[in-house]
Amino acid sequence: MADYRLPIKPSAMKEIDAISAKRDRLRSVQRITALARKPRPSGCEKLACAAGVNRKRQGQYRVIYSSTMPDMR
Repeated sequence: MADYRLPIKPSAMKEIDAISAKRDRLRSVQRITALARKPRPSGCEKLACAAGVNRKRQGQYRVIYSSTMPDMR
């Protein structure tokens, strides 16, 4: 199974860098990286306000993302 592309916006990186607890920051990065392999993990919720946008909870934080099918060329 192919991995999905996982571009991270500069504004999202700024938010991740602002997480003060190193452990929380590391877990957030691990959760985001795991989304490239499995974009619809258990506990993932679709957002009603936007098509194709999902939310995954990571501790007190939320990872908001969209996913599309990987390029199969």
